[in-house]
Order: sequence, then C-alpha cells, then structure tokens
Amino acid sequence: MTTRNLDALFQPASIALFGASKKSGTIAGVLTKNLLNGGYKGRIMLVSRDHKKISGSKCYRSLGKLPKTPELAIIVAPPASVPKLVSRLGRAGTKGVVIVTADFSEAEAWWDKKLQQQLLDAAKPHLLRFIGPNGLGIQIPGLGINASFAHLQAKPGKLAMVTQSKAMISSALDWLQPMDIGFTHVVSLGGMCDVDFGDMLNYLAMDNDTDAILLYLEAVTDARKFMSAARVAARTKPVIVFKAGRFEGGALAAASHTGALVGSDAVYNAAFRRTGILRVYSLEEMFDAVQTLSLLQAPADDRLAIITNGGGMGVTAADALIELGGSLAELSQQTIQNLDEVLPECWSRGNPVDILGDATGQRYADALQALVADDGIDAVLALNCPSALASSTEAAHAIINTKARHERPIFTSWIGGGTAKKARRQFALKHIPTYLSPKHAITAFMHTVSYRQGGELLIQTPPSIPEQFTPNTVAARELIDRALSEQRNWLTEPESKALLEAYEIPIVTTRTAHSPEEAGAIAADLGSSVVLKIISPEVSHKPHADYIALDLLGAAAVTTAAQAMIDRVTASMPNASITGFSVQPMVRRADAYELIIGMVTDPQFGPIILFGQGGTEVDVIDDKALGLPPLNMHLARELIEHTRIYKLLAGRRNRPAVNMDAIALSLIKVGQMIIDHPEIVKLDINPLLYDASGVLALDASIRIEPTDLPPSARLAIKPYPKELEEIIPLRDGSELLLRPIMPEDEPSLHESFAQLTAEEIYYRFFTPIKKLSHTMAARLTQLDYDREMALVLTEPGIPGKSPIYGVVRLAADPNRDRAEFAIIIGGIMTGKGLGTTMMQRIIDYARQAGIKELDGDVLKNNEPMLKLSKSLGFIQSDVPDDDSIVKVRLTL
Repeated sequence: MTTRNLDALFQPASIALFGASKKSGTIAGVLTKNLLNGGYKGRIMLVSRDHKKISGSKCYRSLGKLPKTPELAIIVAPPASVPKLVSRLGRAGTKGVVIVTADFSEAEAWWDKKLQQQLLDAAKPHLLRFIGPNGLGIQIPGLGINASFAHLQAKPGKLAMVTQSKAMISSALDWLQPMDIGFTHVVSLGGMCDVDFGDMLNYLAMDNDTDAILLYLEAVTDARKFMSAARVAARTKPVIVFKAGRFEGGALAAASHTGALVGSDAVYNAAFRRTGILRVYSLEEMFDAVQTLSLLQAPADDRLAIITNGGGMGVTAADALIELGGSLAELSQQTIQNLDEVLPECWSRGNPVDILGDATGQRYADALQALVADDGIDAVLALNCPSALASSTEAAHAIINTKARHERPIFTSWIGGGTAKKARRQFALKHIPTYLSPKHAITAFMHTVSYRQGGELLIQTPPSIPEQFTPNTVAARELIDRALSEQRNWLTEPESKALLEAYEIPIVTTRTAHSPEEAGAIAADLGSSVVLKIISPEVSHKPHADYIALDLLGAAAVTTAAQAMIDRVTASMPNASITGFSVQPMVRRADAYELIIGMVTDPQFGPIILFGQGGTEVDVIDDKALGLPPLNMHLARELIEHTRIYKLLAGRRNRPAVNMDAIALSLIKVGQMIIDHPEIVKLDINPLLYDASGVLALDASIRIEPTDLPPSARLAIKPYPKELEEIIPLRDGSELLLRPIMPEDEPSLHESFAQLTAEEIYYRFFTPIKKLSHTMAARLTQLDYDREMALVLTEPGIPGKSPIYGVVRLAADPNRDRAEFAIIIGGIMTGKGLGTTMMQRIIDYARQAGIKELDGDVLKNNEPMLKLSKSLGFIQSDVPDDDSIVKVRLTL
C-alpha cells in the first residue's frame, strides 16, 4: 500500500523526456509537443538521438549528457531497452518514471512475465516508482504537466481520474471539454506493473486538492491493497468506479451451486459495496455522478419532490425514481395548502407537483418556496419542458434565485435545446446540478443516496453477536488433515457436516454406513423415515436421483435402495470407489424456509460468501447476495437484506418475521471457518432450513486443497488478529484480556470515555471533549488491521458488553516508515504497571509489522507518560512552534 516516491511522479521539480521527437503523427511527437506546451514551470529536458533542438528546446543524446538528474522521467523507447534505462535512472537518483512505450504486446506472455519482472528488478533497489507500461501517460493540470499523447489537455479542477484504458482518457477529455469540468490528476496506469489502483487511491485520499476520484477499472491486481485503500479514500471523498467487462469471464468454475451462481462481476459489486465505492455503468453516468456529488448537498434521505410544467415529464421522473428504489415525498397538508394559494386551481395536488404548461418564473419560485419549507422533503427536482406560453430562461432564473436563499438540495433538468441550453449554462455557472433528461437527473439523485448509504455502512456500529461461540478448531483441523492425507479434495457429506458441527452450526443427525445392510440397521435404529445418499469420490455431491433416495421407511427398504444405488453407480462408472452411505432422518418442517450459504474462491478477491434462497431449484431461482469475509452482525444482516427472500423472512400476512440474528450468526460462523482453514476452497450448505426452531443444515459439501499460506493471507480484507489476544494477570489474582479492538466495542468505548476525568481526556486528545461522537467512536473502533492497530484492555466476554479500561493504538503511514501511537488508561487501572505492558505490546506489534519508527506527541505536563516513554527507550525532543508538546520517538 506504499505511496513512497509518488510525489516524484505527480509533483516533480524537473522532467526529462526520453525518446523526444518532432515527427508529427507519432506517439513521441505528440507527447513532446504536449509536454512543451502544457505550461509546466519547472525544467524540461529532452533526450533524443535524432534531433539537436525541438521547438527551441535543446536535446541531449543520453542520460549521462543531461545537466542534472531529472526527478521524473518520461520514456518513449523500444521495450527491450526500457529496463536498462530504468536501472540507470534509479542509480542516478530519479524517483519517478512514466513508461509510455506502446509496443509492449499484450497478446504475448514474454513481456507480461519476463520483461515485467526485469522492470521491477531494475526499479526496486532504488525505490523508483513507475507508471505503465503501455499507457497514455499522465496529466497534472494544476502544474501544467501534460506528459501524455492525449489529443486534449485537461483543465485544472478538483477531480482525479485514474484508468487502465488509453481510449477512456481520450474519450473522457473530449466529453468533458464543453462541460467546464477540471482535474487534479489524469493518470493512465497501463499495464500496472508497479503503480496500481491501490497505490493511486492511497495517494489521492491524502491529496487535499482532490475532491472526488474517478476510476475506470478492468481488473484489480492486489485485492487487499485495493480494498484497504478504497475504504480509506471513500471515508473522505466520493470514489466513483466505471467497471468494464461486466459480462466477461462468466461464472467461477465449480461443481457446486455456489460456483454456478457467483460471477466475477457480482464479486466486484460486493467488493465495491464493502468499500463504500459508488459504481456506475457508463461514461455519461460517471460524469453525471461527479456533477451531483460535487455540487449537490447530500440529502438526509431519499424522499424527493418533483416540480414540473409538464405532467407527463413528471410521471416519467417519478417512475424512474421508484424503479431505482427512491421515494416520492408525501406532501404535508400545510405544503398542499401553501401550494393552493399560489398555483392554479387545476394543479396536480400531489407529488409530482404539476404547475401546468403556462408556468411563469414566479410560479416556479412560489411552488419551490413551498416545497423547500416542507421537512418531509429531502430534495427537489425541478423539470421544465419547452413551452410557447412561458419562458424557460425566466423559470431557470427563478430556480437560481430561490436556491440562493435555501440549503435544501435542488437539482434540475431543462429539456430540449435552444433556450434550454442557455438555462443549463446558467445552472452550471451557479453550481446547480442540471441534466439532459429526467431519467439522468433521477439516476444522479440516487447516486447521492447510494453514496450516503455507503458512507453510513463504513461507520455503522455492528451489534454484538447474540451469543458467544467457541469453535472446536482442533477437531476441524484433524478432519481436514485426514482428508488431505488420503489425497481427497472433497469431504464426504458426514465429514462436511462434522466440520459445520465443529463451528456450532446445527446439523441434521447424519450417520455413516459401510454396506447396504449397515445402512438398513441404522435406519431401523433411527426409527423414522430416512434419507439415503451414496458416498463416493467419483459421484457429484449435487442431488441426483441415482445417488439419493428420500423418505425410506424401515431396514428392508433402505437395504434394497442402497444395493440399487451400488448397481447404478457400478454400471455407469465401473471404476468408481464406493466407500459407503450416509443415513439421516427425513426432516419435515412445513413452514421452514430453504436457504443456501455458500463459498467459492475468487482469483482476485479470495473467499466469497454467498447467501440466498436455497433448495433444488437454487440455480434457476438465482436469488443471491455476495459478501467478503470477515463478517460481523451488521454485514451479515446487510447480506441477507440484499436478497429477494429477505422480504419473506421479514414477515408477511400470517407469518411473523424470522429471527434474522440466527441466520446472520450462521453466516459469521461460516466466515470464521473460512478464515481459520485456508484449505477450504468451496462450500455449499443447501438447504439450510430456518423456522421457529432455528437453523438446521440438511446437506453440506466442502472442497479442500492443500496450501502453505497462513490462514489470513488469501483474504482481501485482513481479519481480526486473534493471535494478539493475551490474558493479563493482575496482582490481586484477577485477569484482564488485552486484545485488538473490534467495531462491536463502540458501546463500551462510549462508557469508558464517560468515566474519564477531564485531565485524562485532555492528556489524550489535547482538547476538552465532553463526549465521543458516533463518527469519532466508529473511526476509533472500525480499523483496517492492515494499516493500523488498537489494543484494548478489557474483561473477557462479549465485545460491546464488556468494560474497556485502556486503549493503546498506532496508525502507520502507507509506507510503514513510521507510525504514530497514543495510549489512554482509565484512573481505576492506573498504578498497576498496565501502561508499560500495553506499550510493550504495541511496540512488539510495530516491530513485527516492519515499522521503522514509532512516535507520539505528549503534553509537557503529562509527566507519567513522559516517564513511561523514557523508560521504554523513546527519545524526547521539542516541537517547533508549540512549547506545550514533546515529541517522543523510538527507532525499531
């Protein structure tokens, strides 16, 4: 997740262009012209063997002939020569390179592997960062840098655009030229051999000049880096992605229901939702979203009022709103009364508010005034159709003047050309979002709703799990190891269910028989109708009439059915190995819902969890939602809510709502199983029954593969680091638990904060704070364990319900060069040596994480902390311009 030396790429003090040319119609020629004419105030040096001067600028024959080492190098050269040049630039001290060379053949593997590795090997020893190869280049409009061969130069602005596609940048610049939209960065990543989307998101998240980030994305390279960086960026500014290749790649190959249901595009949707990124589906929609999110104040909710001078246009907008999941605001009686006083008698008397085709500017102003005063309305869309009876321009001015006096979000759509075009120009000048059609306007409004919901999801406090569960990881490990030692990839059905049982997921009693006679004996012992299934590595675990028999009663029926199965398998697969049968009671729950929980392994994002409606027709029903582990109660419930069956589970007619927590907890348990055992690559629990008795797994299948990876390495989101948990014995014989903080800890954090003295708060936060806001508390508890850590001193028990007595935290920079620490311990626990213990543990963690320096700010009058830091080896120094603070540093 490093941003090391990206400043050299985007804020260079000097630039050298290797391969400069004056030949028109070539990449080198266009790039040379663009670079010289971009307006860059720093030094530009041209390197060319063919020219002595280009446009009055002197050319140098080689790197060694340059008067100084460039901070940024742009390379247009034959592919084979690039690694050597990168190595020489690194040795000379250059820190950033843009490789525009377009002769790297994406159709041939030789550059993709061999040459790519040569480039990385050449750059790494010198910490040199490079963009490309095979990109369009970069533009930094605010600095006048146009190191690209684009046909247009972007205007300075507040947006950043990062793309894998050269054509997308050219198209976007052409599209936006008349719209007066500008950029801080325009970056073509090309082959993403080094700098990728994760690096750019990390960098742009910290760029104060960038208000929103646009991504054109075809594929993610490093999923964990991307997820971590995207979550950080989306917390601070809109991140909008246009993902190409929605229907390419197909479903993930798998002999399972889950594998058939999970496609690569659905996985990307789940990843974007988890990070708070807003996805759009066209270039036009992307820039509509940009306009909306940058200009429209975020509405509190999705209740929209529509004002129009054309009834049909209003209905069209209302239909689009409902189709996209928005809500038509219900006008209050007071609002209707106010509108009655200013509108003609035949106005629509509802929402949409049709103010008729002869509506003047004054009528628009009066109607809008009534709507923005209604607290039941979150935003207003003003529509205008061309009319010979009234002026569209006058109506636009009325909207502008009314908007200037109110904070309520207002956006517009003036239909047509001519006068409508003039009106749209006036809206743009006054920073009021305007769109070519009502459908575009509604789509853009729903972007604001989605963005707000995504932001809320990032800081929503999950409830504590309803019960603690302690999986039998030893039994689970033995089961998996035994199957692998026998060189089996599929667990038998009884083994799969035993693995679920180890994670406290209720299963139907399932017994194994090694012969038809033994199967009959088990059926007799069970004393009820049974389900019989054959066990064979060669037989698909999916239900099939030849390999499963339902509702068998009595030993004789089961024995006969088992022998018939053997005969069928032997006839169709003579070499099949039949190891036995599974026998389980026939479960009848008339009112139970059939659900599915599944898991597959995505090539980019690792384990993906699926939830939806189950049963034998699961592939046809195709009701699913996907999520990335780890899950908490909120994320698990959100997963359930994204399915169609959720509406049934939420209650209907004479059937009460189900206990969603029971289903959510099952999802969490499956997620934990996947985290603990990286050998699990596919999983199906179908059906998972749910009724008033709770959940019950009737069938399960699990595929495993050997791996040397540590448990969390394959996950796109680093899970809770349970290995950091430690019991801390106290002198009185009691014990506390030191563990990483969890999102569920927020209620306990609020309670512990309320117990702190004013002095303790001031020592920690350097300012008086009466109470923690939810946003601040969420930020302190919802960590990305990949880049920050906080350890809490608490009592053993359920997070969120156990008191917290102390917190120590560190936040590392993206390069892991340094991390800042902070610590606070409540007065009830002071004087017990716990501060020293907590600091030692966070120092140990920082050292193991590869962090080079740990530092913190301490108030000069906080003598206990200064004494503690000194005892641990921290060096103390004054802070310039602030004589109240001491900086303490520890080299690791």
